[in-house]
Amino acid sequence: MKAVHYINQFFGQIGGEDKADYPLEVREAAVGPGIAFESASGNEIKIIATIICGDNYFNEHAEEVAEKIKAILTKYSPDVLIAGPAFNAGRYGMACGRVCKVADELGIVAVTGMFPENPAVEVYRRHGYFVVTSNSAAGMKDAVSKMIALIKKLLVNHEPVDPEIDSYIPRGFRINYRVEKIGATRAVDMLLDKIHERQFKTELPMPKYTKVKPAPKIENLSKARIALLTTGGIVPPGNPDHIEAALASKYKKYSFDVYGGPKVLKGEVCHGGYDPSYCNEDCHRMVPSDVMAELEDEGVIGKLHEYIYVTSGNGMTTKNALRFGKEIAQDLLKENVDGAILTSA
Repeated sequence: MKAVHYINQFFGQIGGEDKADYPLEVREAAVGPGIAFESASGNEIKIIATIICGDNYFNEHAEEVAEKIKAILTKYSPDVLIAGPAFNAGRYGMACGRVCKVADELGIVAVTGMFPENPAVEVYRRHGYFVVTSNSAAGMKDAVSKMIALIKKLLVNHEPVDPEIDSYIPRGFRINYRVEKIGATRAVDMLLDKIHERQFKTELPMPKYTKVKPAPKIENLSKARIALLTTGGIVPPGNPDHIEAALASKYKKYSFDVYGGPKVLKGEVCHGGYDPSYCNEDCHRMVPSDVMAELEDEGVIGKLHEYIYVTSGNGMTTKNALRFGKEIAQDLLKENVDGAILTSA
């Protein structure tokens, strides 16, 4: 079975964030995790080409790169497109998802692996099979095993697949199949199970959305206290509280004084999801406290809040993000803050 494999600059062994602008490259061999895919398949899968592209380059040239990948897939005509796995890496996930879409539009089966909270899942899950992975590359072995099993089931054994059995994220399609009981009977059975507090499973799970009522607008900015928050990981020099560069388990509230004041903002980047060099040169590129201080001096805003709230959003779980947000919001209310600006990588 012929496969084309898409990976980013890191898994392509080009480099880290310093090589995120690496342009599209094709190698006619298995590279990085591709070697593991071939081995796990018992050599039933042969990776005839590996596409490597930097995360920043892909997402900043998405249309151009997508056209080139379309041409590559047309040239090699693989049986399957394997992307990633991307785990919970946002930019990598979006690139893998877009590659899956290109393959899907060409009629090529596309398989990738992602943590369910990766933003690419919601955007691209209809264009391929998104195998559920852990949130980091520590789960590579398990991800490869599950992706290979699914590929074999689809293309070697030609068996029907199921999200629960085959560990992929539901694609959002309704599939017709025969059952013993008609819908009305199944609905009544489900209702009786619910009434009698027995376990039951709906056939049509509904998406759960968090609804947040927008705060009322600030009527008079010249009297307002405005706070700055960032998930860009701008910490004081030395990262004294050891905020993690990925999968952050905490946020911190810092006085601008520890940065030398809002117009100085001497700090450093603690974030594994973007090239830190530019913000290390000037932290105002992520946190515009200098501009906010000027607006305060000019009377445009009443007051810049004396504290900044900092964490790293790289790979952060929804659970932690909700907790941080609620706690920070309560503190802002306690500090009589009228509005907040959140900056992000």
